Parts: sequence; structure tokens; C-alpha cells
Amino acid sequence: MLSYVLAGLGLGSIYAIAAGSLVITYVASGIFNLAFAAMAYSVARFYYWLLVEEGWGIVPSALVSLFVFAPALGMFLYAVLFRHLRLRSTLVKLMATVGLSVALPPLVQLVLEQPTNTQAPGLAPRPLDVFKVFGSTINADQLATYIGLVVVLVVGVGLLRFTNVGLKVRALVDSEALTSLSGTSPGRVSLGVWAASATLAGLAGILLAPTQGLSVQSMTFLMSAAFAAVVAAKLRSLPLAVAVALVMGVTTNVLEKFIDPSSEFGAVIKPAIPFIFMLLFLLFYALRGQAGDLVAGGALDRAIATQGGDPSVVSAVTGGSNRRILNPSVLAGVVIVGIVFLMPGMLDKFWSGLLATGIAIAIALLSYTLVTGEGGMVWLSQITFAGGGAVLSAELVRNWGWEPLVAVLVAAVFIVPVGVILGLLTIRLGNLYVALVTLTFGSLITTLVFRRDPYYNFGSGQPMPRPEYSTTNDDFAYLALAVFVILAILIVNVRRSTAGLAMSAVRFSENGAKTLGISVVQTKVLVSGLATFTAAVGGGFIAMSNGSTLPDSFDPAGGLVWLAVLVTMGARSNIAALIAGVMFIMMPQVFQTYVDHDYADIPIILFGLGALGLALHPEGVVAQTGNNIMSLVRKITGRRGSDGETPVPPGTPGASGPVRSETDDPLLTPATRGEAATITAGGQA
Repeated sequence: MLSYVLAGLGLGSIYAIAAGSLVITYVASGIFNLAFAAMAYSVARFYYWLLVEEGWGIVPSALVSLFVFAPALGMFLYAVLFRHLRLRSTLVKLMATVGLSVALPPLVQLVLEQPTNTQAPGLAPRPLDVFKVFGSTINADQLATYIGLVVVLVVGVGLLRFTNVGLKVRALVDSEALTSLSGTSPGRVSLGVWAASATLAGLAGILLAPTQGLSVQSMTFLMSAAFAAVVAAKLRSLPLAVAVALVMGVTTNVLEKFIDPSSEFGAVIKPAIPFIFMLLFLLFYALRGQAGDLVAGGALDRAIATQGGDPSVVSAVTGGSNRRILNPSVLAGVVIVGIVFLMPGMLDKFWSGLLATGIAIAIALLSYTLVTGEGGMVWLSQITFAGGGAVLSAELVRNWGWEPLVAVLVAAVFIVPVGVILGLLTIRLGNLYVALVTLTFGSLITTLVFRRDPYYNFGSGQPMPRPEYSTTNDDFAYLALAVFVILAILIVNVRRSTAGLAMSAVRFSENGAKTLGISVVQTKVLVSGLATFTAAVGGGFIAMSNGSTLPDSFDPAGGLVWLAVLVTMGARSNIAALIAGVMFIMMPQVFQTYVDHDYADIPIILFGLGALGLALHPEGVVAQTGNNIMSLVRKITGRRGSDGETPVPPGTPGASGPVRSETDDPLLTPATRGEAATITAGGQA
């Protein structure tokens, strides 16, 4: 038994280091760093480069990686990104860190290339020494993990509780403004916090690599597992996060003594342990009403930021849509759909096949338009619902002989209850908790379902044929485009309906919506159901386009890329979803074919960097471009409004659309709600 406990403490120590880093940065800055896995991979990859590829020793490689490269990375990211996010809304913070998580790993791989061996060495010399402890054995990697956790706890707790540095950090948590009045520079303190966070992320990545592999996927799983400890600590308590992480690691390994890990039940229960821990604590806190998001900064900070407004923050929601058929947004949408419609006939078989897959992904991206754009909820499991639709529809075709398109639609209906249940479980949680739960849920389903036989089938999945009337790439592209247009029109009609007005009210202010008699639960469940159905349909079309379910294509890490691409284009624009889907598939191939194979990841890097721009332009590239064009047209024609009249602000008598609450737009900062300008309808086609 002791050997299982000791091995579990090794795993739990890695979880604890990761959880501790997440808690410290969240408490100190109000930012939950979803890019933690990307930072861990970057530092671990740099360590591998020094140790294996350059032939450095373990000690100099570790010192340079953890105390030079990692702090420099953390300080650089703070300077270019994190310092701009402190008073932003939870949604903007999450989307910006998602963009960073997408851009950073391929950027590192572009410079250092893919590692030659994913089973990278850790901090212990090879071959590993083995030590006897009370009749049990531990290896040098496990010992290094124990030492790493002890050093982190002693140094971390000592600095935070007994030094002037810790006092400054705690003061910064309470109020940045008051901290500056005391003569302390908040920027320098935050710089140090993020430097330390990057070092902890790198340490966790280096310690994890020998057992789980040096890959973005393994680091993402580490982050997802650490979420359980962070949630248990209510995002704030470092001792509780460390304790739960250790218990979780020990529980995971001790179960192997009683349950054969190679058995079907053992293979299911082991990866589910972090999710079980998270679910138990979430239910406990939700029932007690203690699962809200932390609001960074005190009242003084927000009051100071409010003075003069914040011109960089623009609402992504219009104050009322122009319902004329021939308004600019509709015309732009028709033009773009028409261009995509003409493309299959202009491309050869290879490129038309890529186009068809891009349109299929665009269908799935419409689910993000619903759940994030309309619902204001950060769901990171939409790619998982897409995978569920693909797997279930393939099973209906293979085992029951159903027609493929019918199987896709029926499978999507069966996936809807899963999304609704997930929505009900997270209905009382803050945006941050929702993001953590959905990402962990996606990782769990990927491990328990998509990676299991017979669904995985050595990575090739199960065959999924196309309908008989659309077997060619051109015909299938037209079919996918038709389904996309139908769903997009449905979303537009929902947006303009009473239910859509209710969604808008809930997105702006749940409390305000309740005073109007709107059921927040019913509204969010409706959004959850529609988004789940759309994602599952998109997954079925992706499988038909590929000819197979290809389970690896529905990994949650890929879902972060999907979301980054969509947010870059525009989270509330249907046309942005179409552009994003096509660009996501075709741009890397364009770079690989016409530029260089080594630069195929540049589009992904650009998409990630585009998501970072959400902090400055929440409406996305499509809406922003539309606004710029309309402004130019008005200047040329000398007209002040689209009808030759001065635009009427939403909420004033006679304005079109619903009266908007000036409180809780999820894309606004707490400091600027009620003062942000309203963009035109260019981004809502």
C-alpha cells in the first residue's frame, strides 16, 4: 500500500504545483490563466532543447530554464497582455488567455521544432536511481517531484506570509490604487507574480514530461486535473488547493491496488477522478451560493478606471438590429456566402475537399456563436459535443444502416440532453467555473469515450460515409453550405424573437433580467440545447467530410483553437463563423503548399494572437472591418447615420430594439459598463 501512496504523492505533487500557480496568479491578478498548459509546455520544451539537443547538463539546463527563460517569459507576457486584463470582464480575460494558449505552443515549435522524443527526461539523472523507503521503492523522478513541491511550499509560503514582498502582493490583491498610494509599484509586484507563475508552470511541465510525455495534450490534461484542486480551493486558498491535489493524486494511484487499471472499469475510473472531485466540490459550493467569480480590484480601482471611459472597450452587442432586408450586414453576408458558393467550381478536387471540411467546421463554430456570443457563457466543450455527434451518427450508419444525413440529425437530437444537463449543473456558477467545468468535462469524455475501442480504432475512428447524392467534394460542399445557411437563418430568427431578447437581457444582467420576469434558467437551458444540437450536427458533417470520425480531431485542445479562430473573426457573427471555419482549414495548407512546410502553423499563431486582441476589440475582425467600411462610406457621402440621420443610442425613446441594461455585458469591464459605445450591425449577419 505504501508504494501506491508514494507514487500517488508524486502525481499529486505535480498537480499541487500547477494548482498553486493557478491560485496565486488568480488571487493576485484576478486572471485565471488558461494558458498555464502552454507556458508549462514552452518551458519544458526549452529545457529539453538545452538538455537533449544541445547536450547541457541537468543542473545548468534546469537553472537557465526555470530561473532565466521562465521568468523572462512570464514578464514578457505580463507586459504585452496580462497587465491590460486586470479590470476586464471574466469573459474577456478567459478569451485572451485562450488565445495565448493557442499561439504559444506552435510559436515555440516554430523556433525549436517538434521534440524528437516526447518521453523527455526530468530533473533526475538517467538511468534512474531507486531508493528504499520503509520497504517500498521510489525512483529519482518521484524524489525530485517531492523535493520540488517542498521547495515551492516553503519558499512560497515564507515569501507570502513573512516577508515584505508577500505583504505587497496581498495589498495588491485588495486594491491596486491603494497599493500605489503606499509607495509600492503595482506593476513591479505584478511583474514578479507572473515571473514566479511561469517558473512554477515550467517546473510542473518538466516534472510531468517523463511520465506523461512532452506534448501540449499532456500539459492540457495536467491543467484540467489541477482545475479540480483549484475549484476545491474556491480559486483562493493555496493550502486547500495543495491538500486536495495531493489527496487526488494518492486516490488515483491507490485505486490501482484494488482495481486493475487495464480492466475496462479501471480504465474508466482513473481519469475520471479529477472530474469527480471537481463535481463534488462544485455541487457543495453551488448549493451554498459560493461559486461566483472574483472581481479584481477594489471600488477605488474601478472608479479610477471609469473616469473618462475606456475607448478600447467596445460592446459586441448592438443596441438594436436594423430589420430591413437590404441592410449592409445582410448584403455582406449574402456576398460572402455567394463567394463560398462559387469556390467549389473554381478549385480542384483537393482544395474543394478542404473547403468542404472548412464549411463543416463552420457549422460547429455556430454553436460557439450561440453559447458564447448570444448566451455570454464560456463553454470549452463544444468540440466534445461535435465529437459526440460524429461518433453517434457513425454508429447509427454502421450498425443500423441509417442514411448518413438522417443519422447526423438524429444523433444531434440525442446529444442535446447531455448539453442541457451540463447547462443545468453549471447554471448557478460564475463564468470562470463554467469554463473550468466544461473543459474538464471535454477532457474526460475524450479519455473515456473517444480514446476507447471501438471508437478510437488506432486513431482512424469509425467510417462515416457521405450521402449518396453528395459523394463528390463539390456536392458535399454545397450540402454543408446549405445546412450552414439554414442554421444561420435559424440563429438570426432566434436572435430577433422574444427568446432572443431574453438571451440579450440575461447576457447583459441576470439580476436585471429577473426583475423583468425573465427566467434565467430557462433562457440558458435554451441556449445550451440549441448550441449542443448545432455542435453535434457540425461534428457529423466533419466526419462525413473526412470519411471517418477521426477521434483525435475532437480533442479539447483543438476546441481552444476553434474558439480562438471564431473570437478573432467575431463571436456573435454567423458570417464570421463561416469565414473562420474556411480559414481554419485552408490557411495552414496554403502556407504549407505555397510558403514552406515549416511555416504551416503560422495561421494558428495568428489566430491565437487575434484572440488576444479581444481585450481591445471585443467585436472581432469582421464586425470591426464592417464598422470601418461604414464609417468611411459615411464620411464620403457626408451622412452621419445609415439612413442619413443621427443614430439614436439604444435605450432611448424611439430607438429600435430592446432597452439594454447598463450593468453586466460580459464583454465589458466592470469599470466601463454603461459607458461603452455600441457598434453597428455589421458584425451580426
